[in-house]
Order: sequence, then structure tokens, then C-alpha cells
Amino acid sequence: MQAVSTQGNWFQRAWDSDVGHSFRTSPTAIVAGVVALVCIFCAFFAPWVAPHNPFDLATLELGDARLPPAWQAEGTAKYLLGTDDQGRDILSALMYGARISLVVGLASVLLSLLVGVSLGLLAGFKGGWVDAALMRLCDVMLSFPAILVALLIAGVGRALFPNAHEGLAFGVLIISISLTGWVQYARTVRGSTLVERNKEYVQAARVTGVSPMRIMRRHVLPNVTGPVMVLATIQVATAIITEATLSFLGVGAPPTSPSLGTLIRVGNDYLFSGEWWITVFPGLMLIVIALSVNLLGDWLRDALNPRLR
Repeated sequence: MQAVSTQGNWFQRAWDSDVGHSFRTSPTAIVAGVVALVCIFCAFFAPWVAPHNPFDLATLELGDARLPPAWQAEGTAKYLLGTDDQGRDILSALMYGARISLVVGLASVLLSLLVGVSLGLLAGFKGGWVDAALMRLCDVMLSFPAILVALLIAGVGRALFPNAHEGLAFGVLIISISLTGWVQYARTVRGSTLVERNKEYVQAARVTGVSPMRIMRRHVLPNVTGPVMVLATIQVATAIITEATLSFLGVGAPPTSPSLGTLIRVGNDYLFSGEWWITVFPGLMLIVIALSVNLLGDWLRDALNPRLR
């Protein structure tokens, strides 16, 4: 009973906070949040929500291949958004494909967040040659286009492990996206840490003998999470688009577990032959997810910065 009350009080405090008020009074944030929540729910609960299992070969019927959406003349209500060249339901494929894109995007952002925040804290708090070395490494990483680095790592990984298990293939894909993603977190956290380390509460902790690691973890880190949260929210959309780009180019998700990028690539072969729905609907799904996440990131940036209100 006490745990329920504590959870209720936490939710009530969050709802009544400045961020909660900003969310309630922003129609754009509410719509973007609802759309993102629906997409995430349908993606992660695809086995229960999707009307068909598009990757179960036993249920596919080649006679239903390339059927148009239900509202067109040859369409059927069984396949609301039509079917692809193998008879897979487009609506179900969108849900399963979005799940893969979201998992890869979120995992790559979490990995980038962990590496970037750790190195940014270390560089900003230690300073000296540690700061100089880490920032020069960031400059080197920023000199290479992120998509080219991801293409190189993903291509090398697929060449070294041509018959790799799906888990290893997804691991290589996540690492390839995270390899350049951590730099922005490191530079952001480093700048905020340079400001925080000279404040009185940090100096007081040093005088009382608190270890530098504990100061960074317990005192500095909570005060630099605002910009990191905003950046992470926006980077989720960027990571999803990067994964879709790699899959579209054939070096992303495995063919046995196609993501939205793979579905767009497959449908692109039929775009000019009249079967536009095979590639248009996965593209629209990718746009909706990326746009809703970006709008949430813009709202969070304004909500956490009083000067932008």
C-alpha cells in the first residue's frame, strides 16, 4: 500500500512539475507523444497486435502477392495495406520491421550514451592531457561522415562473419552506429562538467575527502543530464534513420529479420511498376517515427531550458 502511494506521489510530482505543465500545455508534444507511444506499442507487441506473421513461411500465399491496399479495386480487407512480392501483409511487416528498427536505434543510443557520458565526465573533470587527448579523438571521429564509418564497420563485420548468427549481426550493426554517436555526448557533457567542477558544492566535496569518482557520479552527473536527455531523444531518430539507410544499402539488418530500411529497399524494385504501396508505407512509417521523436526532443529542449519558454 505504501509502495502504491509512493508511486502515486512520484507521478503527481512529475505531473505538477514545470516539465509536466509544459507537456500538458503543448499540443505538439501531446500529439507527438501519443503517436510515438502507439508506434512503440505496435512494434514491441507485434506478435499479439499484428493481424499476420509476415515471416512465417508456412502462412504465406504466393497467390496473394502484390495485392493493393483494401480501398483499391483489387484489394481485400484481409490485407489492409496490401501485400508485397512474397504475399506478406504490409501492415504486419511494418509492425515487425519497426520493432527491429526501434531496438537497434535505442540500443545504439544507449551504448553511445554510456561511452560518451563516461568519457565526457572524465575529460571535463580531470582536464589536462586527458581532456586534450579525448577531445582530439572526438575531432578525429567528427572528421569522418557517420554513415561512411557505419558502412565500413558493418561491411567489415559482414565480411568477417558471413554466416553469423542474427544476434552477432545486430551487435555489429549497433556498434557501427554507436562508433561516431558517442562523440556528441562526450563534447556536451565535457562542456557542462567544466562549468560544474568549479562550483562550491564540488569544492566542498573535495575538501571533505570525497573521491573524484564519487564526485563525478553522485554530484556532477545529475547536474549535466538535462542536455544529455535532449540530445539522446533527438539521436534516437537519427539512429533509426541511420539503421534504415544501412539496411536499404544491404549492410544493415539480416534478410531474415528485415527492418523498415529493408522493406523500403525491397519495395523500391516495384515502385515504378505500379506496386507503390510496397515501399511507400514503410517509408511513411519511418517518417512518422522519426518526426514524432524529433518533435518530442524539441519540446524537451524547450521545457528544460527556461530561456526558451
